[in-house]
Amino acid sequence: MVKRARRRGFTLLEILLATAILAMMALAIYRFVAMNITVLRASSEENLAEARYSGLLSLLTTQWQSLPSTNSLTGEPFKFNDLPRDEITWICSSGPGLLTRYAAGEFIVSMRLRPMSDSSDRMQIGFMRKPRDTAEGDSEGDTWVPLLDDVRSLQIRYFDSRLNAWVERWTDTSSMPKLIRVVIGRPDRPVPWEAIVALGRTPL
Repeated sequence: MVKRARRRGFTLLEILLATAILAMMALAIYRFVAMNITVLRASSEENLAEARYSGLLSLLTTQWQSLPSTNSLTGEPFKFNDLPRDEITWICSSGPGLLTRYAAGEFIVSMRLRPMSDSSDRMQIGFMRKPRDTAEGDSEGDTWVPLLDDVRSLQIRYFDSRLNAWVERWTDTSSMPKLIRVVIGRPDRPVPWEAIVALGRTPL
């Protein structure tokens, strides 16, 4: 008579151990994937923010370098809550400064800060545009073009080659500064973003 071999099954303890091991492996894989997704998202957001600032620099460089050498650019320093909120104004026709190629006539364009909304203390940088022939104090025809959201401050300085120094305002409509320095305070960085736009040959 042939004896049949006894088939031994898994015990409850072995099943629990296997389940615990699979659960730990699944948790480790989840954490690894979640960490990589977080890093990729942060990197993507950082690249997008840097691209916006690079785009602003390209826009300002293209516009300011195309301005005539007289009667086209002025700048004044302002402060609010001890933070610089300077303003720079220039006169231009259709093109980069108006962000359109179809505007008729000349416009006064001011780059400045203003709240992102009526109920928010977060600021944005943008262009305020109005026709040049608009009467003083008349806001009809004004349009606002936002460029950068959530900034803390805006500082603009002008290099005067006659003084060989940076000055905080530019009121000489008969000439242009050689350099314009733009410093923007960012809430996501301890050090503000800074760029210098050359408008002419700098002194040696």
